[in-house]
Amino acid sequence: MFGRRTLLKSSMGAAALTLGSAWMRTASAQAPAAPAVPAAPAAAPAGPFHLPKLGYAYNALEPHIDAQTMEIHHTRHHQAYVNAINAVAERWPEIGKIPMETTLQELGKVPEKERTAVRNNLGGHWNHSFFWELMTPGGAKEPQDKLRSGIDAAFGDVAKMKQAVNAAAASRFGSGWAWLIVDKDAKLAVVTTPNQDTPLEMGARAVVLGVDVWEHAYYLKYQNRRPDYLGAWWNVVNWDKAMENFNKAKG
Repeated sequence: MFGRRTLLKSSMGAAALTLGSAWMRTASAQAPAAPAVPAAPAAAPAGPFHLPKLGYAYNALEPHIDAQTMEIHHTRHHQAYVNAINAVAERWPEIGKIPMETTLQELGKVPEKERTAVRNNLGGHWNHSFFWELMTPGGAKEPQDKLRSGIDAAFGDVAKMKQAVNAAAASRFGSGWAWLIVDKDAKLAVVTTPNQDTPLEMGARAVVLGVDVWEHAYYLKYQNRRPDYLGAWWNVVNWDKAMENFNKAKG
């Protein structure tokens, strides 16, 4: 009798152990997987083009442009353009010996098989490098001196110039940029470009300022409210740099 009870207890214990193991396997299978650790950015390939450093911290433009957007925009989006144009340079080394502005002004001279990649990626690199310098924390609130006079002559006043830039930027379908340039006739004008096209290929004498209206420039903070982003962006414009750019039209 003792042997039968012992055998019965042993059998019940083994069954319980088997059921417990099965339950644990089922529960484990049904449990949500642990979140994956984000992969570190790939090492930047060597090449003639490099991601420029910002002249301010990622959070320096808050509350107008948030730190997370700035960091992702700079280290991921801009870095991707740099990586891609360095890949072009591996196939066409001559691009590394030509000033970026010259290449973008004369895209027709770029080998046809590389032209789209150059327009998109060298354009993206130039546009963003320009954009970072066009922003600053604690800068002047309004343009001064000759730039102010030029804006007044072309638009009536600074407020009307801002309205013209904002209207162009808000109406740019999809992704692109809005720019204040000195055109071929030496007059200030507002233009827009799609994607990562630049105003350089339009024959601008100088590019005074430009605002990025790709969604990655504002979506984390402003979602689909592009006009709100545009209104906030004027608070961080580096008017000293804009004046420097304006003076290049005389060169």
